[in-house]
Amino acid sequence: MTSANWYPDPTGRHQVRYWDGTAWTDHVADGGVQGTDPVTAATGGTVQVRATAADVQAQVTAQGYRGAGMTAAAFPGSGSLFGEPVLVVNQKAKLIELSNQYAVFTGDGRQIASVNEIGQSAGKKVLRALTSLDQFMTHRLEIADAAGTVQLRLTRPAKVFKSTVVVEDPHGREIGRIVQENMMGKIRFDLQAGGTTIGSLRAENWRAWNFSIADHAGTEVARITKTWEGLAKTLFTTADNYVVQIHRPLEAPLVQLVVASALSVDTALKQDSRGFG
Repeated sequence: MTSANWYPDPTGRHQVRYWDGTAWTDHVADGGVQGTDPVTAATGGTVQVRATAADVQAQVTAQGYRGAGMTAAAFPGSGSLFGEPVLVVNQKAKLIELSNQYAVFTGDGRQIASVNEIGQSAGKKVLRALTSLDQFMTHRLEIADAAGTVQLRLTRPAKVFKSTVVVEDPHGREIGRIVQENMMGKIRFDLQAGGTTIGSLRAENWRAWNFSIADHAGTEVARITKTWEGLAKTLFTTADNYVVQIHRPLEAPLVQLVVASALSVDTALKQDSRGFG
């Protein structure tokens, strides 16, 4: 059991929050000044993840030194969601995951996009809080740039066995699909556009923490690597963080499907009790 003490606030609203040995309390502190803030306070609106540029850069650097296949940026970034060689995807930390929210940064720590789950009813949130039925529910994500302009819409329809993610442009026109190919062993997904397979996403271990993304010829074009999110988040929240490295500039629609894969890897691809089914 984790001892009572001050730990980084898993809600992301303060520097630290007090853990009494069995549950988070309303006692918080910032810069040594204590106060109170209910754990369950609402925090809607734009996704805000308490991460500095140095924090994000440290995640990228750590991947290079851990030998996970990460290398230096392969090409200059354009500053857009579809034109950066490195994306850092940080989930908003929550005690109970009732909706999925992410902030997306460049490798040097600039936030360039937000990911929000949309269209959830109050009843669905209750089911998510009290049951493990996430995998049987429909999930919809909206990806917007730093100005709030929607860039992609992702839908993972309710499923029983295999998952599919429908990727659409801001106007609801289908770009392609991310289609699960197997249920056992290392998970595999095909990236499809117009009914044709133009790439694939493959987990590199059965727990599916790390992924390799290849084009239609089987050449790796991108890599997704889960990063260490810190002791407090690992113990007490559902937060996941990823570093995505794109090896070369990609053409449409492959680039949209690669980015969509990275931004839906937790909600749409790993929602099944932290694994795949």
